[in-house]
Amino acid sequence: MFATSRRHFLLAGATLAAGGATAAGLGFPAGAQARVLVADSTIFTQAAEESGVPVSIVAAFSYAQTQWQDHDGIPSTALGYGPMHLIDGAALAEARAQADKADPMVLDTLGLAASATELTKDALRSDPAANVRGGAAVIAAKQSALGNAVGTQTDPTTWYEAVANASGFGVGATQIGFADHVMTVVRDGAAVSLPDGTELVLAGQALGPVAQRGKAVKRRQKPIPTDTPLEAPIGVDAEWIPAPYELFDSASGNYGNHDLANRPVSPALTHIVIHDTEGYYHTAIDLVTDPRYLAWHYTMNSDDGHTAQHVANKNVGWHAGNWYMNSHSIGIEHTGFAARTTWTTEAMYRASAALVRYLCRKYQIPIDRGHIIGHDQVPGILTPNIPGMHWDPGPYFDWEHYFELLGEPLDKHTAARAPRVGDVIRILPGFQGNLQPMTNCAGPGDTCELGTANFVFLHTEPDAAAPLITDLGLFQKGQESTTEVSNIGPRATAGLDFVVAELKGDWTAIWFLGLKAWFKNPHSRPTAKVLTEHRGVVVAKSDAAPTYGRAYPEAEAYSDPADVQAVTPLLYTIPAGQAYVIQDANVPVDYYKAKTFDLATPNDHIDIVGKDKYLQVSFGHRFTYVRAADVVVR
Repeated sequence: MFATSRRHFLLAGATLAAGGATAAGLGFPAGAQARVLVADSTIFTQAAEESGVPVSIVAAFSYAQTQWQDHDGIPSTALGYGPMHLIDGAALAEARAQADKADPMVLDTLGLAASATELTKDALRSDPAANVRGGAAVIAAKQSALGNAVGTQTDPTTWYEAVANASGFGVGATQIGFADHVMTVVRDGAAVSLPDGTELVLAGQALGPVAQRGKAVKRRQKPIPTDTPLEAPIGVDAEWIPAPYELFDSASGNYGNHDLANRPVSPALTHIVIHDTEGYYHTAIDLVTDPRYLAWHYTMNSDDGHTAQHVANKNVGWHAGNWYMNSHSIGIEHTGFAARTTWTTEAMYRASAALVRYLCRKYQIPIDRGHIIGHDQVPGILTPNIPGMHWDPGPYFDWEHYFELLGEPLDKHTAARAPRVGDVIRILPGFQGNLQPMTNCAGPGDTCELGTANFVFLHTEPDAAAPLITDLGLFQKGQESTTEVSNIGPRATAGLDFVVAELKGDWTAIWFLGLKAWFKNPHSRPTAKVLTEHRGVVVAKSDAAPTYGRAYPEAEAYSDPADVQAVTPLLYTIPAGQAYVIQDANVPVDYYKAKTFDLATPNDHIDIVGKDKYLQVSFGHRFTYVRAADVVVR
């Protein structure tokens, strides 16, 4: 399902020294693993010579903004276009003013590029070569304005501040983080693999110290305040905007918009949940500061990675739609829309990964897809709740790139061999070039603009024309499965692990939601890899093992019978003969009771811990819990 006629990589849509106009037509045989030296390509050398910017700076700037992609002219969430992510600040300001609030931090780098080159804005949006020329011209203009020397042979480190100013980010810490990243790319090099097997490479070069960085940091970097509960790493531009813990109806005892606790001591912190806001930054801030609404821990602006923390991580946010998961997780909202093909900025990916890496280190949360999860992986607490569970951050979130930034690439511990029945495999379709057709992005009947996606579709038979599998939890009234953008049921998403059930030609079947589900897994370009290390698999002890949406204790664990929470299975089961991969073998078995506003209320704000044992398993698009007593671990 790869479309070579679309220009998702800037080198695929522009003239190279080697020639070629599509991703598969760069002048090299498809799948030949040919190396293209980015800094030697005409698209960069011409822009460098025309602007007087070192070609390594132009190429590294583009990599840091977009990984050398032009996204076929589709804008980012910040209305940034092309390989240099030129922001249409005029259009963005107008859109924000109409839909949200005016944003004083919007920078119009598209307008600056048009002024510096006399290229039209349409050309800068749609033509990758023009976009690179425009971006290079903006960098050169910023360098000249600083009084620094311009020229292709100048020392790349002298361009640090110009790169920061040309980034399009209005936040000092984000500008600095971006410039740091660009200089790292210049020094260490970078590489991107295209869908046809071609590898784009920027060779690294020795660099001296960046003399301008100290001056830029002193002027722009804001220290993290010590008089707030703010928890964020250095380099992430963060502020404390508290969610109100407020009693707003004393008669009924209603309060909002989160609960007090003593995490990670009680209850434990085990997960981080990635959300999107389905709205803009200021709207999210308005909602989270409303005591009658819900609260999450962080909001991150996808435009530039600017972050606000609202709830201290020791407390429980109301964000996941599952009280057990709320009790054990930190919720991070990212501004954006799950159904839109507008792409997430590199600034957001980098800032989010830096924050999550920091939180995982601080709270000893494993960095894997069983613990760093999307809202779309959280199970419903009971069968009637399943259809209403959220599906953000959606199909356009690049989990593979995200985990590279987290320092734990998803292809770690995988083998380059054909799978066998019984193997554990990890879904790794590659985000770029993985074009999956979906519908209803803009409304009923709409065919979504074909964008890169993070999943493979699952069919009932090894045939692309066969029906998609049906998630009986989502479609409890017998509806047919569809390609609707919100229908996550028939999708195996990047980074999730499953057991091979059968093989036929280029097709692989896995056990999924109690079904045998088939996906295209060509030998020439596999969309899944065999795992060499994992936590084991579970099989049912009897005809079928029940599954659960939470790991609550047995009734005997409660001192007050009125507190007992029912242990009710979901409609899904693990049938005999099927196997599912363990994501966590040390699941907390508890119920955090927090019913009242007052922390001093007797027998409240307590963690009730049981002796039963549960396992978290990769069951479908969402994970599930199984009782150890019901399964055999292999």
